[in-house]
Amino acid sequence: MSRKLSPEEEQRKKFIFDSMSPRRQKHILKKTGYDNWDPFIEPKDPIDIRKDKTDRTALELAREFLASWGRDDYSNAFGQGVWEMCLGMINDDDRYRGMYEFSCWYRELLKKHDLA
Repeated sequence: MSRKLSPEEEQRKKFIFDSMSPRRQKHILKKTGYDNWDPFIEPKDPIDIRKDKTDRTALELAREFLASWGRDDYSNAFGQGVWEMCLGMINDDDRYRGMYEFSCWYRELLKKHDLA
């Protein structure tokens, strides 16, 4: 554990652990071990605060892309797809990385055949 717990926090930690189901206790012991487990860790930033490598939030990315798209007549499904891709890319989700890589590859394929 990276930080030292106060005696009161140690007591609360033991109480929390003892009140868990045996299955959950086993999971903690297997994954991190009781000594390294910190039930008081702050949660991760909400999605609207997480930023990508260019220091933009998902909302900023989506707005910037849609503004650059040059058309205001896109469908809700199109906008939803942009939003999902933004979240997937910020979270480094393999599913969205795969869709992105395929899209780049397919665009190059179309250009190669003068279809883009």
